[in-house]
Formats: sequence, C-alpha cells, structure tokens
Amino acid sequence: MLEDPALDRTYAALADPTRRALIVALRAGGARITDLAAPFPMTFAGVSRHVGVLEAAGLVQRERRGREHWVALRPDALETAERWIREQTEFWSSRADALAARLERSRREPEA
Repeated sequence: MLEDPALDRTYAALADPTRRALIVALRAGGARITDLAAPFPMTFAGVSRHVGVLEAAGLVQRERRGREHWVALRPDALETAERWIREQTEFWSSRADALAARLERSRREPEA
C-alpha cells in the first residue's frame, strides 16, 4: 500500500470547503487572519484552526508581524497532489483507451 503522510495531510486539508475557500482567498496574496476570517460565519479562533490545518499540510505559511498573523499561500505545496492526480488520470485514461480500441477491433472482426 502506498503511504505518503504529506499527501494525506494535503488531501485532508483540501477536503474541507472552508479551507478551500481560504486558499482561494489567498490567491490574491498574503492576508491577515483577521481579514480572512471576516467573510466566514465563524469565530476568529475557528478560522485560525483552519489556517493551522492548512499550515500543517504545508499549503500556507504563517508569519507573525507584531500582534498580527499573516498567511500566504504556498502554491508549490499543491504540486505533489496535482502530480498524484495526473498520474492516476494518465493510468486510467490509457486503460480506457486500450479497452475502447479492443472493443472497436472486436466489433470490426467477423464472429468466428
């Protein structure tokens, strides 16, 4: 069985819609957690916990500037997850293409 704890943390972090929304919000650039929390119907502490999960997965980095915590996206961290999906897609696409070709050949061949 293939085990990759970093990949597991990435997909677990991305499984939550709030965390995905935080990642989308960070595409515009780094932001204070206070600003990130504003549009969400939850406490600052709740958003901070979500940021902590993203941080543990390596998807964001947090920097403390005085009393404020700033968060920035680490887009390179998504590359491993993207690569895994691409490998699976390529594998299954090639299998589906081979099956389609075989079915087409069998359709064209006269029955024995």
